[in-house]
Amino acid sequence: MSDFVDRVTVHVKGGDGGNGSAGIRREKYKPLAGPNGGNGGDGGSVIFVADQNANSLMDYRFMPHRSAGNGTMGLGDTKDGSKGADLILPVPLGTVIFEAKGAEGKPKHPGEQLADLRHAGERYVAAAGGNGGLGNAALANRTRRAPGFALLGEPGEESDVILELKSIADVALVGFPSAGKSSLVAAMSAAKPKIADYPFTTLVPNLGVVMSGDYRYTIADVPGLIPGASQGKGLGLEFLRHIERTEIIAHVIDCATLEPDRDPLSDYYALEHELSQYADQLELPVAAIPIPERPRIIILNKVDVPEAKELAEFVRPEFERMGFAVFEISTASHEGLKELGFALGRMVDEMREEVAKREQERDEARVVIKPLERTGRRRADDEGGNGLDFSIVREEGGSGDFWFTVTGRKPERWVLQTNFDNDEAVGYLADRLAKLGVEDELRRLGAKPGDEIRIGRGNRAVEFDWDPTVAAGAEMLDGAQLGARGKDLRLEEQDTRARRRTNAERRRQYHDMMDAKAAVREAMMAERQAGHWADPSVDDDRHDEQAILGRGEDE
Repeated sequence: MSDFVDRVTVHVKGGDGGNGSAGIRREKYKPLAGPNGGNGGDGGSVIFVADQNANSLMDYRFMPHRSAGNGTMGLGDTKDGSKGADLILPVPLGTVIFEAKGAEGKPKHPGEQLADLRHAGERYVAAAGGNGGLGNAALANRTRRAPGFALLGEPGEESDVILELKSIADVALVGFPSAGKSSLVAAMSAAKPKIADYPFTTLVPNLGVVMSGDYRYTIADVPGLIPGASQGKGLGLEFLRHIERTEIIAHVIDCATLEPDRDPLSDYYALEHELSQYADQLELPVAAIPIPERPRIIILNKVDVPEAKELAEFVRPEFERMGFAVFEISTASHEGLKELGFALGRMVDEMREEVAKREQERDEARVVIKPLERTGRRRADDEGGNGLDFSIVREEGGSGDFWFTVTGRKPERWVLQTNFDNDEAVGYLADRLAKLGVEDELRRLGAKPGDEIRIGRGNRAVEFDWDPTVAAGAEMLDGAQLGARGKDLRLEEQDTRARRRTNAERRRQYHDMMDAKAAVREAMMAERQAGHWADPSVDDDRHDEQAILGRGEDE
């Protein structure tokens, strides 16, 4: 079985963020010393890195599911959780990463191109880790001094990607099966490809490094092409992608073939037809030279056979009239290989300079667009048209029911961070949504109390009935309001700063006290004038047994 794989589908998942802690500091003589819950650690990310030591995607065929480490939960004493470990996945140079499209359970096909890792060290984050949740110490502020909740960690990103290897070589050897391409790679380099006397011996591309004097370059043996390869016939379509990154195309033509209706010229035209058909389907990277514009070289092989030598000498003038450099070689006797090696080296150097020049021109002509500074939460270019950080759509079901779907990075993140088993955390979520403007936008769209609201889509969506009359920040315990969310009355009693009055409150309370004293004096004066008050030293009721001076005598 071959150990070369050039296309795989990989399921990647970033690590989940750790939950925040809702701890309370406990010290001797300080039973309520405030919140001290730490933040949760961030999850690790799945990162693909171009590695020049990797040469195949075989590892990902047998282990297609890759996950990064999760972040740990925050602890008390404001100890933050540890970050999950990133998962570094090496891939060969020339690997292109695509978004995987297709129904669940069905074979995937490439979608949008996500990254092109052509140079050693280039990285692409395929699945970012989730952020860790904030602990109650981080959530505390001047108005919310004792949060009794913490935020949950966000789940890591999860997706399917397709890795496609497009070999990076300087020279591509193309030709019919059994034209001697693998033998040429073996003769010019230290590579040891499989060589046999039957068609389609080469089932995978072979790479070899050629050293010719001061020239050093790589050659790639593309498995045999046949007419119709660009439409999927034979093996050609599976491996034509490996010539996309080459700078020179070398036609290896078998001059000793015994097949009818084949000769060097017809082989050349057939191969060029397949290349032109395939070139129309390509989307080359910026600054890349299109395949029809890349230089060609004609290699007439197997001239050690007398009949092949005569045929090569006969067709050589025809190729030279087309403007091609022609080399007659024999991989068996190594005839002409030295001249061919130096000629390819010179052509490779020229093409490298041309590619570098194009890349420099591209960089100089590149327009850098910097985003405008955002002074608020509104965006003028929002796709929903309302210029907000979220969008709300009224949707209807088949049975006539309807609901409002709220989407946006902030609302969806906040829902994932909320612990719905904690009423205080739910109230905090409601306050955040109201401050963002979700309730105002729902009213503008005609939502009524009791309408169904959904935040997010898919399995992570949260549904609830809208009730805008309930204050989001009010917590009730046994029917008694405890005040604003995040306040602890026990802490308020211990903190004298919580009872400090403003100047306006002091003036109001002083005037209230003076008015009350004046009212008492007026009432006492009215009672005295009405005879309700008497001098206790005068015995004005001798029959009062409880009087101080009363005798308690009967009439």
